[in-house]
Amino acid sequence: MAKRNLKHSKKVRNLVAICCLVGILLTVSTYAWFIGMKKVTVDSFDIDIATTEGLFLSMNGKDWSYTLDAAKAQSYDGNANTWANTPDDGNSGLIPLSSIGDMDETTSRMKLYEKGSFTATKGGYRLLASRVNNHTETVESSGEYKEGKGYVAFDLFIKNISGEEYYEQNEPRNEEAIYLNTNSAVTVSATGGKVGSGIENSVRVAFVQLGRVVATTGSDVDSPTYAEEIKAITGITCADKAEGVAKVTGICRNAQIWEPNDTAHVDNAIKYYNKACKKRIAEGTGFGTAVDINDDAYGDEACGTVSNGTAYPTYAVSRDIIVEDHVDGYDGAAYNGFAGNVTDYSVYSTALAGEEFDAGDYKLVNFPYFTDTMKKLTGENRPEFMSLAPNSITKLRVYIWIEGQDIDNYDFAQLGLKVSVNFGFTKERFEETDFPGYDGPSTDITPTAGA
Repeated sequence: MAKRNLKHSKKVRNLVAICCLVGILLTVSTYAWFIGMKKVTVDSFDIDIATTEGLFLSMNGKDWSYTLDAAKAQSYDGNANTWANTPDDGNSGLIPLSSIGDMDETTSRMKLYEKGSFTATKGGYRLLASRVNNHTETVESSGEYKEGKGYVAFDLFIKNISGEEYYEQNEPRNEEAIYLNTNSAVTVSATGGKVGSGIENSVRVAFVQLGRVVATTGSDVDSPTYAEEIKAITGITCADKAEGVAKVTGICRNAQIWEPNDTAHVDNAIKYYNKACKKRIAEGTGFGTAVDINDDAYGDEACGTVSNGTAYPTYAVSRDIIVEDHVDGYDGAAYNGFAGNVTDYSVYSTALAGEEFDAGDYKLVNFPYFTDTMKKLTGENRPEFMSLAPNSITKLRVYIWIEGQDIDNYDFAQLGLKVSVNFGFTKERFEETDFPGYDGPSTDITPTAGA
């Protein structure tokens, strides 16, 4: 099987994965990001992959293919996937959340934060936030931690058989670069969506690598240990595991988060921001040093300018936020000018690695997303999106949510009704257009089916 796969992989030149999320329907109103935007249902989710260099997808760790419908493909027993479309248990749609992609290594789950309270202030909204509960209850048959409500999350397995060497170390320098496909996009759906609200501009898509095993795991259906090997694949967590039929290399890197439409801001979102946001000041101590949120903390001066065609930062939630933190939703140098509650991600990640935290630190973090602006860079300027080890099966967890701290998430964004999310990957750093005058064969090759 492995030899056949390797031989087949040499026939194809491009690695392209395309994922589509369509039919996100907003059905109730919202009042600023953490107050409402209560119901968004997922209609379907298709993943198509055209791969050479031996890349295959699976939802259950045993059935590998170039194309699959993630919402309909068979997932493994005991999975904790959630599609935000199960009204019987109250999970009837997407709600605005916030995250900087931090991982909980104990549960193998990404940390997300939801509204605790969102009360109007003179210059914005007092923000209280608490962690989404995806770290207490488990699926009885597998021990997988159940996700919370209001977002999409699912396990996706990627088999990469380009190369025969398997590196057990969790070392990115041993891995192959993967690039975000230039066709990746989040748009208002052509069927049922309404252009103009800008809801598509606050969507986020995160990819978390939990761990991996050697690609030959589970490749022989006649092996007496086949069932155990498949269970070893689906049971991959953030932890290293040496025992059993397959050694698991725990990865558990913080998520790579894609921000689509980073420079797009509709007129109504800008008008809302200009109306609601006022600069935050401190009486007698100068601009930018206020702590308490009260009427005296805000002046009458307008906040920083937001213009369509320019990217602006997202100051995302990194931990529980309580009353004593005095956080305003518009805090940050780019908006109300108050930088006292915001930390650059480089400072935050250094402190995280050294566990150097004070109780009052790191409320909001200026997060460096992978943006559409980066996606559009070409040639040698094209940035890597993530990396995968050769000769491996990697368990990814994919998260999709509406980022509440995005400046484009405003009261009337839900009127867009429906958005379409499409994303893909390629191993090819260069495209035909990077070489003026290229007259060779087309690199847009459709592989034959089969893994």
